[in-house]
Amino acid sequence: MSSDAGIALSAIGDAVRTAMAGASRRPFVLGICGAQGSGKSTLSNALSAWMREKGVPTAVLSIDDLYRTRAERERMAREIHPLFGVRGVPGTHDVGLGLDIVAALTVGREAALPRFDKARDDRAPADAWEIAPADTALLILEGWCVGARPEEDGALVEPVNELERVEDGEGRWRRAVNRALAGDYQALFARLDMLVLLAAPGFEAVRDWRVEQEHGLARSAGADASGVMSDAQVERFIRFYERLTRHILSEMPGRADLVVRLAKDRTPLSITVPAAHSR
Repeated sequence: MSSDAGIALSAIGDAVRTAMAGASRRPFVLGICGAQGSGKSTLSNALSAWMREKGVPTAVLSIDDLYRTRAERERMAREIHPLFGVRGVPGTHDVGLGLDIVAALTVGREAALPRFDKARDDRAPADAWEIAPADTALLILEGWCVGARPEEDGALVEPVNELERVEDGEGRWRRAVNRALAGDYQALFARLDMLVLLAAPGFEAVRDWRVEQEHGLARSAGADASGVMSDAQVERFIRFYERLTRHILSEMPGRADLVVRLAKDRTPLSITVPAAHSR
């Protein structure tokens, strides 16, 4: 971890501990939002280790691990819109499962944390899930759309890219995504006690970050790289996320509890508390 990243980690950790000291319920739920490739998982795991060293029982749940099963998403693709066959957008997560996890920890019960196998594009067997202990004091919920709010209906009229223009010309898919986000997702996000945004310098950086991720996966997989996407496949994949990512980068910085602005190389440039949260 670079010195800048280490400083950011300590600053975020200190802010979380201060907020936890004044919280009245357990677990304290920290949301970490950031575009694909922004370093959410790296930060979440580092912060979890940092908090545990401070004696705070901590668990991490990625919204990616709440994906619906492949069979469920295939049914959505048949019944709602073919684009729901691709995981990622609101509507493709089992939000009720996330709510159940938070509810169990809130009443002092242990909770099984699901895991999603991206190589198989399906939920991992239950015996591969981790257990968040009953005494979990901090639950970190990380994901690209954590804390997001739906768009206004009027914003959905015009497509934002070629994917929407060609494959969702009537807007059925993006309206269904927006309705899903306005539903149970808001109930889950309402349980957040604190929201941190890793703010990319723009959507254009997301493509480079995502390609970099896939290249890293290819190096790790070696000869068995069948599940790794090509650059062209990444280019298409990120278009599923473009609309909401742009909306988040425009709307969330003014209300997140902490905003970490990132450079193109993901170096933290600044950590700010929006005016709405300053004292």
